[in-house]
Amino acid sequence: MAVIIEERPLSDEGLSALVAAAFAELVAKYGPEGRSGVHPRARFLVAVSGDHAVGCGAVQPVDEATGEVKRMYVAPGHRRRGVARSLLEALEDLARSQGHTVLRLATGHLQPEALALYRSCGYRPIPPYGKYVEEPTTHCLAKRL
Repeated sequence: MAVIIEERPLSDEGLSALVAAAFAELVAKYGPEGRSGVHPRARFLVAVSGDHAVGCGAVQPVDEATGEVKRMYVAPGHRRRGVARSLLEALEDLARSQGHTVLRLATGHLQPEALALYRSCGYRPIPPYGKYVEEPTTHCLAKRL
């Protein structure tokens, strides 16, 4: 499956649909606390197959050196095809282009596939940060770029 990854604004219809689907999946797994905001300066990438947006992710700034992956999501019918790995690599490139030397993220205990992907891509456990300090089921990870 040929996938093209491109930057799109949050107002993009395909991206908005993916973000809504990601929120719905998180709320189904974790309840309303599964939702969290995104920094206004977050930059979104979308994986496109044919005419369809099939995956998304964002890098939001934490500080000058650190970026954070947010809204990483691949539509169920397109999982296990390398889309998430391609998106993550593109997000890392985007973070580097913004001057970040570290990329961090958080994922929940009910997302073992995501955790396996991040670990296989070189992300390692870090102490919980921000709202995740009080959430023992959240896995916080980071990678030096």
